[in-house]
Amino acid sequence: MKTQLLFLSILFSITFYAQEHSHKSTGAIIFPDVPGYTTLKTDLHQHTVFSDGNVWPRIRVMEALRDNLDVISLTEHLEYQPHLKDIPHPDRNRSFELALQEAKNHNLLIIHGSEITRSEPVGHSNAIFISDANELLEEDAEDSFAAAKKQDAFVFWNHPAWYPQSPNGNPNLSDFQKERIKNGELHGIEVINTTDYAEESLAIALENNLTIMGTSDVHDLIDWDYTEKGHNRPITLVFAKERSETALKEALFAGRTVAVFNSLLVGKEGNLAPLLKASIIVEEATYIDKTSILKVTLKNVSSSDLLFENQMSHTFYSSSPVFTVPAKGTKTIQIKTLEKLDSVELKLKALGAYVAPKTHPVIQWQIEVGNH
Repeated sequence: MKTQLLFLSILFSITFYAQEHSHKSTGAIIFPDVPGYTTLKTDLHQHTVFSDGNVWPRIRVMEALRDNLDVISLTEHLEYQPHLKDIPHPDRNRSFELALQEAKNHNLLIIHGSEITRSEPVGHSNAIFISDANELLEEDAEDSFAAAKKQDAFVFWNHPAWYPQSPNGNPNLSDFQKERIKNGELHGIEVINTTDYAEESLAIALENNLTIMGTSDVHDLIDWDYTEKGHNRPITLVFAKERSETALKEALFAGRTVAVFNSLLVGKEGNLAPLLKASIIVEEATYIDKTSILKVTLKNVSSSDLLFENQMSHTFYSSSPVFTVPAKGTKTIQIKTLEKLDSVELKLKALGAYVAPKTHPVIQWQIEVGNH
């Protein structure tokens, strides 16, 4: 009896320890790799009590591990420090150091970053891959951007459509941003920030060859701001040559990204189309007995519901031409091919995805038909 009790006690302890230290949840965010690249799930705009957030840096690390992210950056405001009276920290690198310490035994990359904060027309921008945040704390915003460039930082423009800075809800590409782009001091732009997607920001990204970004900009708990409202956090998918800080940086400067928020995916076509194609696997393609109706089962291996519209010359049997393949789930469609074929080109417009304002990509899969 004592042996059984001891065994149960040990088993309980092991189970409890594993739960405490795995940080994973059933809602883990997943996306497939694409040909030639590793897909890194990143959230590169977050805050803690070391600026105007309400949690300790350790919490951000645990949230990221639970959500199955690969990379985060804690981008504290350099100039705006409302908790200084309670948490004095003359070193603006402190948040990064604490997060790095918490993540050292986990498979999570922590990127050193800070937020340069000014009123319009400068606005807010994140500088990541920096070496010392204190050197960016300059009186003149131009000097802050120059200091970030000196540290070889990747800099992106935060929430350019944010209404407190842009009352009409549209971004204003000012002479300041134009000069930063010209000087090689501004490299990306958020098209998704919190729950807002600004197609005007996407237009600016495409017109100025800026890297497309999506971020949570979280200040409270991810659970409060997103999970309890039925959302995944917004993220940037980065297509890197390997899982490393060096490869991540190269990919961001090269613009290999897709911004994601729930079922919304935004990116340049060369990045978004391979992701969508890799996200759908054809599990079965067989003809219904004694018919020329092809039954095709599609499996979605991503965390986003994917909404499609039929673009084939063939029409569907007993289903709408607009349909959803649920996240981590399957959908069976029935195609009227009129005659039995050995292969079919499945051609679908991705209605939840944007490669330009109001422009959806069309994705194609070559389907080999089973015995018939």
